[in-house]
Amino acid sequence: MSTSERTLLDVRDLRVRYGGRRGGQVAVDGVSLSVAPEETLGLVGESGSGKTTVARCVAGLLRPGTGTVTFEGRPLGRAGRRPPELQRAVQMVFQDPRSSLNPRMTVAAVIGEVWRTHPVTVPEGDRTEALHRLLADMGLDPEVAARRAGDLSGGQCQRVSIARALAVRPRLLVCDEAVSALDVSVQAQILRLLVDLRARHRLAMLFISHDLGVVHQIADRVAVMRRGVIVEEGRTGEVLTAPRHAYTQALLDAALDLDDAVPGDGAADGKAVV
Repeated sequence: MSTSERTLLDVRDLRVRYGGRRGGQVAVDGVSLSVAPEETLGLVGESGSGKTTVARCVAGLLRPGTGTVTFEGRPLGRAGRRPPELQRAVQMVFQDPRSSLNPRMTVAAVIGEVWRTHPVTVPEGDRTEALHRLLADMGLDPEVAARRAGDLSGGQCQRVSIARALAVRPRLLVCDEAVSALDVSVQAQILRLLVDLRARHRLAMLFISHDLGVVHQIADRVAVMRRGVIVEEGRTGEVLTAPRHAYTQALLDAALDLDDAVPGDGAADGKAVV
């Protein structure tokens, strides 16, 4: 099997500068990474390291200065100019679940809008039943469909955001600090949900985080970014047990205890989902 056949997402020599060519700030400086089918790559670094810029380029929300971003060998341009099948293939879950949803829209309207945009992904049969099944997959009760996004808790909003992404059956989920804005107990629930969904839907993920403790619980491989460059990359267990770079060690020192397991999802344990 060739390298291209094993690679779903391929980012090569990505460079992004903010503020113009002269006197601007280099946010990403020659980053290369890849994600295989059904693999989760954790991209970790402190605030300002450039990891969110990489995520936005992959999602098509930002145009890189130079470099290439491809999906199964096909160039990924700006989101609005991608062919429909590539728009569906790569979906993003944002850091702030409340600001990523229109607070005045009901959950049913949020999902319905996605299905209208991509009608080939509308499930067969009764659409209301399909919506309720989708919400159940997220650990949400059917009654949530009639509620406005602005009336939901942060954890519920993030579950709806994930549902919106999965409604179009993506193959790659880009999670940009998807749990960092949530309480610690809710973080564990959402992490468990993402792990379960990855297996059930055979998803690949680019998981962005500043916390190696969180990445340890979900990623197969990890790439560590500092000041716009990747300073270390490898299998998660290897990087976290024997880091080669001092910056990686510093992140480890600031992380949660890596031996902590992800607690069960509240929905599965019979606890309230928040």
